Amino acid sequence: MYASRSIFGFLPDGQPVHKIELSAGELSLTVSDLGATLISLMVPSRSHGTDDILLGWESFEPYIENNSYFGATVGRFANRINGARFSLNGVEYKLNENKPNCCLHGGQKGFSRRLWSMDSFTDGEGIFVRLELDSPDGDQGFPGNLHASVCFGISKDNKFISRYKAVSDAPCPINLTNHAYYNLAGNSSGLDVMDTQVKLYSSAYVEVDDNFNTTGALLPVSGTAFDFTGSKAIGKDMPLLSKSKIGGYDHCFVIDGEFGRLRPFGEFSDPHTGRRMSGSTTQPGVQFYTANMMKPMTGKAGIQYRKNYGFCIEPELFPNSPNQPLFPSSVYGPARVFSAETVLALDW
Repeated sequence: MYASRSIFGFLPDGQPVHKIELSAGELSLTVSDLGATLISLMVPSRSHGTDDILLGWESFEPYIENNSYFGATVGRFANRINGARFSLNGVEYKLNENKPNCCLHGGQKGFSRRLWSMDSFTDGEGIFVRLELDSPDGDQGFPGNLHASVCFGISKDNKFISRYKAVSDAPCPINLTNHAYYNLAGNSSGLDVMDTQVKLYSSAYVEVDDNFNTTGALLPVSGTAFDFTGSKAIGKDMPLLSKSKIGGYDHCFVIDGEFGRLRPFGEFSDPHTGRRMSGSTTQPGVQFYTANMMKPMTGKAGIQYRKNYGFCIEPELFPNSPNQPLFPSSVYGPARVFSAETVLALDW
């Protein structure tokens, strides 16, 4: 196992941005301190060699904006808070509205646009980077002084591990996750993810309308296009969603089992390369997004990204939780520390 640190680039104000490459088992992972961003995850295959399974860019400059959130850690509150406001203990908080009638991924200057501190360390059979960030009271409208830490690592048995922790000195909604886009065929394959086989350990999903507003309902997946309880290709039932403005999957699936306990949430496999990934998390839900809104752009190695070229699996609390009292509580504070873990086991 090893870790190698280097300069990735410089922000417009001259601040240096670093990246750390980790190696363990047959995997290598590169992480940047700008946005606690996953830059690459190199994974072998049986017959197609080793490839990067994360979308993004090789050069630094596109990550300064990164409006697609490629590999970015998002917070204070991942996903949407509708109305860009919530009430807590009789006080209404107005948040940064960076989408129409919505605070998305923590606001315009959320955690994905911050420079985190970063260092590497070993832990048992794995090697990690630890990233830390302080967020002051009132940041993007959220209350409380918050300290966040994220650890990303890979292990000798080819697991990719993510651990999140946040402490606030006042009650505040907290929901940290990572917004990586995966393509198990490989970034350079030229193949979209419509053939990727997916199984989700989920009997229900969070209902949203065409404007992504949560209704408060958890609907059964059985008999719908949202039923991934048996493995199927991402594209199999996509036509059933064609009438929706969402245009595909961009929904939070309720993970079966006990919130807070590490348990399986999904299995993913690519029929072209044989790469497989199985995921477990402590979170109650996972946002499954199939890049329906991705516009054509040039990514790594000059590859042209397009709609459905990747998929996101974002373990998280349910969207708009601060405004939905029947959802699992997203409010943390001095007496309740936010913590979450996700493990992706890779095979080929």
